[in-house]
Order: sequence, then C-alpha cells, then structure tokens
Amino acid sequence: MESDWSGLTAVSRNFSTSIVQTLRQRGFQAYLVGGCVRDLLLGREPKDYDVATSATPEQVMEIFPETYAVGAQFGVVLVPESAVAVNASLESAAKSRAVEVATFRSDLGYSDGRHPDEVRFSSDPREDVARRDFTINGMLLDPISGDVLDFVGGRKDLEAGIVRTIGDPERRFAEDKLRMLRAVRFAARFGYAIEPATFAAMQKLGEQIEVVSRERVRDELTRMLTEGQARRAFLLLDESGLLRHVLPEISAMKGVEQPAEFHPEGDVFVHTLLLLENLPWPCPLTLAWGALLHDVGKPPTFRMAPDRIRFDGHVEVGVKMAEEICRGLRFSNDETEQILALVDNHMRFGHATRMKESTLKKFLRMPGFDEHLALHRADSLASHRNLSTYEFIQQKRSEIPVEKMRPAPLVTGEDLIVQGHVPGPKFREILGAVEDAQLEGRLTAREAALEFVRREFPA
Repeated sequence: MESDWSGLTAVSRNFSTSIVQTLRQRGFQAYLVGGCVRDLLLGREPKDYDVATSATPEQVMEIFPETYAVGAQFGVVLVPESAVAVNASLESAAKSRAVEVATFRSDLGYSDGRHPDEVRFSSDPREDVARRDFTINGMLLDPISGDVLDFVGGRKDLEAGIVRTIGDPERRFAEDKLRMLRAVRFAARFGYAIEPATFAAMQKLGEQIEVVSRERVRDELTRMLTEGQARRAFLLLDESGLLRHVLPEISAMKGVEQPAEFHPEGDVFVHTLLLLENLPWPCPLTLAWGALLHDVGKPPTFRMAPDRIRFDGHVEVGVKMAEEICRGLRFSNDETEQILALVDNHMRFGHATRMKESTLKKFLRMPGFDEHLALHRADSLASHRNLSTYEFIQQKRSEIPVEKMRPAPLVTGEDLIVQGHVPGPKFREILGAVEDAQLEGRLTAREAALEFVRREFPA
C-alpha cells in the first residue's frame, strides 16, 4: 500500500507541505497526522489536512500570524491557506481553506466524556499518537520524504481492514463516547471489520452514548447516511446495541411484519435498510433522513386486520414522530421541513397515475421534488421493485413545459374585489379553483377565467 499524492490538487499539496516545511525550518518537528494520512495511504484524496507538531500554540501563532486559536487550550490552531500560500496564483484560491495544526500532547482525564480535563504538551510524537482514537487514524506522514511513522500498528490494520482503538478500548471510549459512533462510521465507509475487543467495549458502554450532545450524534449519523454505506452502518449500529440508544424509533422497526404482497423483502427494519442501500450517492442530508424516517410511524400503528396486516394512519403518526426526532437532533427549520415533507408525501406516489391533471401538476412542482422522486424509486426497489410509477412520473416531467406546470395567474385577488368579493378564506378557494381549471386546460384566457368566477362563485 503506497502513498499516492497524484489525486491531490496543487493548492492542497503545497499548502499542507508548506506548513510542515515552515515549522521544521524553525526547528520544530512536524508531520501530517490522522485521517488525511489514512486516506493518502488508501489512494484517496483527503477532505482536509491536519498537522501535528512539537511547536506550542503560541509558537505556531507567532510563525503564522494569520491564524485562529480555535482550541489553543488543547493545543489546536487553524492556519488559513492564505497565510502560507506558496505563490500569488494560489493565494486567491486558498483563502477559504485552513489546516488544523495541533501541538503534540498527552491528555489527562475526561470528566465530561469529550474534552480532556488537562493537556500536557510534549515533544514526543509517540505520546501524541497514544491518545488518539483508532490505529488507522494514528499514523504520521512526512509529506516531503513520504515516510510513514507508525507507532500503533495502523498500517497493518489498514491493510487487514480492521478498526481498532489505540490502547484499551474502554478507556478510549470513556474519553469520548462519540468514538463509538465513529468506529461504526469508519467500518461502514471502508468495509472494515471492528476488532473484537473494540466491538465488545462498544456493546458494554453503548448506553453512555446518551450523554453526548444530540448535535454531535446528528452529525455522525448524517455522515453514515450520506457516505454511501448507510445500510452497513445501521446494521453495525444495531449489532453493537448503539441503535436503541441513539434512535430507538428505528430500532423499534425490527420484527414489525409487513404484508408480503407489498413487501416480500421482510419487516420494516429490513425494508428501511434496503431502501438506504438504494439511495443515490452523493446523497443530500434531507433525502437520507427522509428515507430513514419514511416508515417510522409503522411500528406504533401495526395492526393485524382480518384481511391483512395494516398500518392505518402511519404517515400522519410518522410525520409527528419525525418532527420530534428532527427537533431533538437540532436540525434547522428548512431541513426539518423537507424531511417531514418527504415522510408526509411518500405514499402519494401510489395514486400518481390516477391523479387529476391539476393534482398531478401540483404534486410534480412540490419544492425539492427530485428528492421525493428519489425516495420513491429507492422505496420501490426495496420492496416490489416495480418502477412503472417512477417511469410514469419521469415521462410526465419531460412532457409538461414549465409554463404549463406553473402557469401565470389568470385572476388575482384584486379582480375578485372588483367583482364584489370580500377578502378572506373564500379567496383561496376561488383562486384555487381557477388555477385547477388552468392546469387542466379548461381555462386559457383571462376573460374566460373572470366569467368562470362570476358563474361559479357569484358575489
């Protein structure tokens, strides 16, 4: 497994290397560290770069004046690319990016299960690596020579496809409970196995994930859902016991049977995970969460009727449950609105081929409809695998021009007032009726529309 810089942009390569070079010219040790080293060894382009150094935060800030002390008490400083741009042509492209530069350190105590109570700066990279999370994230790289410093067996685990904590797994997870979710994410993303002792510690300490802030949990789950291996991630969450602590509503789907004629694949949990496997990649956050939660209302509405299994009202119940989950995870209002819309409308596709022309056009022009359609496609592939409705919708979208999908109004509120109508709830009904007639092609001219209002809605 050789390091490969070929996929890196000139800006990123020169930037990260320049920081290391500059620190070394000042007499300090400096290496690339963490996930970027892992990705480089895997031949992947890192999303970001971290540098570990023997220089203290104060010394880093003295060397690079344009810095941000985002966590100086923990030895962390952000250096923007503009501070070390290697030439004028790169500087403008580099301004929005930054590298995290962290001082070698050892951590003492984690009372809050996230931050060290005290840090002790060090000149020994071995000490710094020893306090990190997983062996595959604990390697150091000299970007100039290409040499890898591996004090924890990370390269061996990378080649074997294993996620293993550095040192005692219970201690690593006690220091930061979120690491349990990170272990799942890395194993799912790379298709790796979680080392048995590491996995056993996750099973033992799983309930402690509940002390982690919901925002951090949300972000980790979102990465699992959008990185292309969501099904494997949620299987690992379930097997480790973490799922019932982070999303008990999804865990409740296990064993909830479905009518075989509509869902030959199995229970609600099996269906949901198969659906996740069929999502597009890259996947928008809202689509991923809408897919995960689309059937969240089924477990509480399960009913064995005389004719078959039923989930009466599961959409309405699901919307309420999804809203509670989204609010609890601190999603933005816009994100929550779209996730709830996906849950609320996923069953409407079953009626699409029988919709009136006006209803269909309004359906197709819903905000974020591409996500609704992607969810329907994945939902179909995860059950009956019949894509006829999906193909019908695609055809309609290609056939109907924009001006026919959303025509300019033929009648306005001012026109209704002129006809003697009093502003109020009735306005919406009248204007809606006119728009429906437009969408169905029954009204195409303003005068005909005004006459339609006078006839159907006399003042």
